[in-house]
Amino acid sequence: MCDNVRMISSQRQHLILNRLRTRGAVRITALSKELGVSAMTIRRDIADLADKGLLKRVHGGAVTTSSLLAEPLFSVKSQMDMGLKDTIARRAIDYVSPGDVIAIGGGTTAYVFAQHLLESRQCAGVTLLTNSIPVAELVQAMESKDVEVIVTGGVITRSNSLVGPIADKVIASLRVNTVFLGTHSVSIPRGFLMPNSLEAATDMALMDIADRTIILTDHTKWSCTSLSLFASFDQVDTVITDDQLDQESAEATRSLVKRLVLVPVNPEEGQAQDGSSDGPEAKAGAGEAVQAQ
Repeated sequence: MCDNVRMISSQRQHLILNRLRTRGAVRITALSKELGVSAMTIRRDIADLADKGLLKRVHGGAVTTSSLLAEPLFSVKSQMDMGLKDTIARRAIDYVSPGDVIAIGGGTTAYVFAQHLLESRQCAGVTLLTNSIPVAELVQAMESKDVEVIVTGGVITRSNSLVGPIADKVIASLRVNTVFLGTHSVSIPRGFLMPNSLEAATDMALMDIADRTIILTDHTKWSCTSLSLFASFDQVDTVITDDQLDQESAEATRSLVKRLVLVPVNPEEGQAQDGSSDGPEAKAGAGEAVQAQ
């Protein structure tokens, strides 16, 4: 009986590692449903594999230990920490005014932000530059054509972002009020990182043409690491994250970045905490068009 239990556990763990190799990340809830076992059983399997150094535990699941170099597919990442992304995205809408010219980078948090923005009144007359194929498809699917979208072109990454010299050249010829970017990891005191060096370079290009840079990321990214730095803290105007960020990381980040906004995961607990003394930033450059440099 005991041998059989161990064999079943071994088979589950083998399957978990196979999923990681093909997807880059796994969710506890999805594995629990797929394997017909409890979430607690999957957590034990993941903990065992983490102890052996075969994967890395993250909030709600696990990632491959090679995540420094490989990013999970967009379809996998889009199912992870949806509640946190939704909370952050709703708060970020306050940083857009009708008629603004903005850029939205790749990644799933930026995608969720685009979803909420396009459903809001703030999107009226907005011009949107993006290197994200899913974001461009969102705008294309809108019944209202009040939003103009400009797509950069370039090489497609695992996260469905367009990167590389073609994207960077298109970006360099334009100008936007605000750029909204996600990040794979937050490293104190270094800054914000991505697994893909080309994607990091394209994010840097987007920052170079923006009057203001806003990073959208949930608290789990402070416990990750990655390969390529695309922004230091002093290059970022605002970081919007959820209030589940531990106090030590929040204090360290607040001392390095111009503004840190902690959004309550449970809205009834209170308003977002703005790390600056003057509240949310004034909307910059509303009504401008994309300008050739």
